[in-house]
Amino acid sequence: MRNVINPQLMLDEVDVGAIRLDPKSRDDVPQLLRGLQHIYTLPDLRERVFAILREVIPQRTTGEGKADAGTGRPGMEQWRILVLGVVRLGLNADYDRIHDLANQHGTLRQMLGHGDWSDKTEYKLQTLKDNLRLFTPEILDRINQEVVKAGHVLVKKKVPQEDLVARVDSFVVETHVHYPTDINLLWDAIRKTIEIAADLSQTHGLTDWRQSKFNLRQLKKLYRQAGKLKHSTSREEAKREDKQAAMREAHRVYLEQAQVYLERARQTREQLKHFVMAEIFLGELDEFMKHAERQIDQIDRRVLQGQSIPHEEKVFSLFQPHTEWISKGKAGVPVELGLRACIVEDQHRFILHHQVMEKTTDDVIAVSIVEETKQRFGSVGSVSMDKGFHSKENQDKLKEIVGLVVLPKKGKLNAIDREREADEEFVRLRRQHSAVESAINALEQHGLDVCPDHGIVGFKRYVALAVVARNVQRLGAVLRQQEADRIRGPYRCAA
Repeated sequence: MRNVINPQLMLDEVDVGAIRLDPKSRDDVPQLLRGLQHIYTLPDLRERVFAILREVIPQRTTGEGKADAGTGRPGMEQWRILVLGVVRLGLNADYDRIHDLANQHGTLRQMLGHGDWSDKTEYKLQTLKDNLRLFTPEILDRINQEVVKAGHVLVKKKVPQEDLVARVDSFVVETHVHYPTDINLLWDAIRKTIEIAADLSQTHGLTDWRQSKFNLRQLKKLYRQAGKLKHSTSREEAKREDKQAAMREAHRVYLEQAQVYLERARQTREQLKHFVMAEIFLGELDEFMKHAERQIDQIDRRVLQGQSIPHEEKVFSLFQPHTEWISKGKAGVPVELGLRACIVEDQHRFILHHQVMEKTTDDVIAVSIVEETKQRFGSVGSVSMDKGFHSKENQDKLKEIVGLVVLPKKGKLNAIDREREADEEFVRLRRQHSAVESAINALEQHGLDVCPDHGIVGFKRYVALAVVARNVQRLGAVLRQQEADRIRGPYRCAA
């Protein structure tokens, strides 16, 4: 059976529990490592987390294929994957920085189980990428529950039976995409179509796309010409009409040339289907050709025919198709491109639960996320939300799940609602609800401003790992504060 971490220490290795961390440092790294150290040094907690980590089958150290859990073939130990994943999100670092830290940061290497001088293990960049992508959102959610429970053991020592006060809110995690317009999305689609068709043609001895780079330059000129033309602001009707006619003509020429290349790509695709080795790449080619067809149709309808394109027909990124156009009415932020994420935080600043919201709104998710949180943490006694989560059905269903629901009603209040919202406990918890913005800001500062990972699975994994990293850091901060209080305790008494 594979070990999550090798229990046998080498000559110069330091046990994780004996690693010395600077108690006065205010940097993020010592807090993250202190939280991880606490997980490792408590036997029961460590075993529960390790049992979850054993479900992750790591890549071999060469980055070529997965290791075998039964035979124990060489691969990155799961504890190291967790440590590096937490540090990556806790520092909002890219893989290049994690690569450097894993090979050069002395204390981090001790946490990974390496010695100071005899163990010269060097991590490859691709190895880190391959292994940190092995986590699933479900595995990370289970690890997060264990981290939060460990944190509650620490903060509830004075009041063991204290109910949890949950605060729920949502925010937008942006995807790493450029601002979408129909003409630049068409450019992306045709560019990828030509590049894929050209690569496949060259590989299989076809000469259809010998001038592919020249073709791309020609199409890009037409794309830029169409993009430069703007609606006229002149008061003269004739000038406005001339400018509109010039815009339509530039778009028409752009569409015609794109259609020519799309038709050539179809012909190439017909020839390539006879090559067995090309079949695995034809799906990607087909996907971008479909994107091109859709964009040509929408540009033709919008610009040449004067129609309005329904919002549900629009795509905002070819490479991150889960991206949504979100306008939350924030001052100075007219639109955000990404997905909403909903979080549940308690009064101890631990994030109890989270959920990525695909094509849904706050009022739709309100009941389900509170219900799931209650299943994970039965001591949730109250929950507060803002008006965006309100509906009559939500008010009734939430009362069946938790004892106190702090959910202000939209619009005019009747006598019953005024009495409910004037209750002393309701007012107190409503005033404290804004503290959830601190958790949102912390997540955004530590990774959840923009998600660099690809695909909806990568997006959910990235958000889940950010939540785990935040709770590990919070766990480390609580431990360091308690240790500082113990050190200062005698001096306070003497004073």
